[in-house]
Amino acid sequence: VQLQASGGGLVQAGGSLRLSCAASGTIFRIDVMGWYRQAPGKQRELVAVSINGGTTNYADSVKGRFTISRDNAKNTAYLQMNSLRPEDTAVYYCNAVVRTTGRSTPANYWGQGTLVTVSS
Repeated sequence: VQLQASGGGLVQAGGSLRLSCAASGTIFRIDVMGWYRQAPGKQRELVAVSINGGTTNYADSVKGRFTISRDNAKNTAYLQMNSLRPEDTAVYYCNAVVRTTGRSTPANYWGQGTLVTVSS
């Protein structure tokens, strides 16, 4: 299973960006898709996660500004980021928990990071 993240870039504070994460390979079902981020000198942290059944969770710091969504037919997750702040600057990583067959144990996969830079 491969995860391809895209959509990062440079934006001014108050602006918006939309990240995409497309999963490919042998996929029976994706149980969870989410986004994490890691700022320089800091640990990787959860940003947003979408669980099958419609449950979503967000870090307190992004609630009301970021929205995670999924297109299950395309095995793709999106992160709409609005009202961006300089403190949102980080490398954003896509994550997915995937079953490759109906009997397999779910496995955790990571995409390559995409850099988001918010200027003040």
